[in-house]
Amino acid sequence: MAAAGSAIGRALGGLDSALALLIGMMAADYITGVLVAALWHRSNKSATGALDSKAGFKGLCKKGAVLLVVYIGALLDRALGADYARNAFVLFFCGNEGLSLLENLGLMGVPYPPALQKMLEALREEGENEK
Repeated sequence: MAAAGSAIGRALGGLDSALALLIGMMAADYITGVLVAALWHRSNKSATGALDSKAGFKGLCKKGAVLLVVYIGALLDRALGADYARNAFVLFFCGNEGLSLLENLGLMGVPYPPALQKMLEALREEGENEK
């Protein structure tokens, strides 16, 4: 397992603090999403708001797709002899995971500043208008 983890970390451009942050945020987002569905039954990923294995699998596939984009960024950096594409992707996805984590915490009833609530609502409305 250590060899596999090492190979994956190397393929993703090395396990630096930015990638560790992304992986930690992805794990926190997934865990809080499962808790929202399992305990609060307030998930917007299922019709009933409760746990749904299909929604959970789709969430894991999305996280895998994020890591695939990070891998492509690492390959792009190697091809260009640069060090910015992977980091740009990692930081973008950290922001995305952070928004999702805030949304999950809000569904749990965890209070956070009203300014963040307004920004999250604006982003949610913008996303719904684009669908």
